[in-house]
Amino acid sequence: MADVDYNLAPGALREKPPLTPGAARQSSFVLTENLVTATRPGSIQAESFRALRSTLLSQHVNKGRRALAVCSPSPSAGCSFVAANLAFVMAQAGVNTLLIDGNLREPGVHEFITSEDMGAGLGECLADDSLPLATVIKRVQPMLSVLYAGNAGIAAADRLGSSVFRSLIAQCLRDFDLTIVDTPPSSFSADARRIGAVTHYALIVAKRDLTFVKDVKILLDELVADGAEAIGTYLNDY
Repeated sequence: MADVDYNLAPGALREKPPLTPGAARQSSFVLTENLVTATRPGSIQAESFRALRSTLLSQHVNKGRRALAVCSPSPSAGCSFVAANLAFVMAQAGVNTLLIDGNLREPGVHEFITSEDMGAGLGECLADDSLPLATVIKRVQPMLSVLYAGNAGIAAADRLGSSVFRSLIAQCLRDFDLTIVDTPPSSFSADARRIGAVTHYALIVAKRDLTFVKDVKILLDELVADGAEAIGTYLNDY
């Protein structure tokens, strides 16, 4: 399989008016209270994600980097919280964004953006590479799409480092300006490292008074060893 160029020339981001935040229901999808950037746009939490967005736009997306794994060394640090809220504010800025729930062990994206019909997801795509990706990606808003974890279970997690997953991410990079992948804690499995090795870029989430500095350093070293670049660390204080 040919190597994928993860530093594509920046696409022309679609210049549309920012999506109106605050609405609890978007079509058949429900934006839960955990998605603070949508339900509490004036909060300190939402402002912190807008600040993070500014940094990522200038130092990541506008440089043609289209993939990002959101990782943490320990559980309860808030990976899903960061991934979902970051995806929402990026979409608000006109970046055609795909949010992937890469935590096949304990999926969490549905706790932020939910639907009665989540259906098949990433797990099924990994288990059956003939399944068209377009049939499982859900369009939440004009600039925001979600690929849920699905129901394939933990067995599918072993394929996160496979050529099937690499091909899936390569297609996402062609179809979206930014693909954000939520990952499970690295202390529980090697899934985050597998995903980071494919996305080539990672954002590390640490929780105040919970995450140890030494664990962050270990995860940094592991990502580098697997060929991924950690673009920064987000200190989650919420």
